[in-house]
Amino acid sequence: MEIAGVAERLKARLGGLVEGLQSPGGDQAIVVAADALPEACRLLRDDPDLRFEMLNCITAVDYLQTDPKKVAKTPWQPHLELLYHLSSLTHRTRLVLKVMLPRWQDDVPGRLPRVPSVSGVWRAAEWHEREVYDLSGVEFFGHPDLRRILCPEDWDGHPLRKDYQMPKEYHGIRVR
Repeated sequence: MEIAGVAERLKARLGGLVEGLQSPGGDQAIVVAADALPEACRLLRDDPDLRFEMLNCITAVDYLQTDPKKVAKTPWQPHLELLYHLSSLTHRTRLVLKVMLPRWQDDVPGRLPRVPSVSGVWRAAEWHEREVYDLSGVEFFGHPDLRRILCPEDWDGHPLRKDYQMPKEYHGIRVR
């Protein structure tokens, strides 16, 4: 099934929570609202015509700086994007699902954005969500064990955020 057909099938079930298709850089992605994420993922996994039974990875992208090309076309705000890369082994096809998030929850600096976990849909999401939480600072509510996976538990901040300031030392050890 073509990506437009997949988007229409999701839109028929979830209505306005499916925001449509985007094609940045040539790759198409279906954009869904954060609230609709678990239901959209279950539909993508369980629908016999779709069968996206494999979550390859979850990627977070921090868009802190204004993109002059985009500002001219549409209102643009700094934000985070989550990209869910899915595969259907049954139908030999791939798909990218995108969720747009504010950089900070309720626009309060330091309050991490939140999105529902999809670890109940794909067990592999448990590791991917922990990595995104650790490095990019997105909280996945409903995750069974959300804690750091690469950085030490007492590490301050999230290293892949564009506003991250690397500490000069950690427990007396020079970092830079």
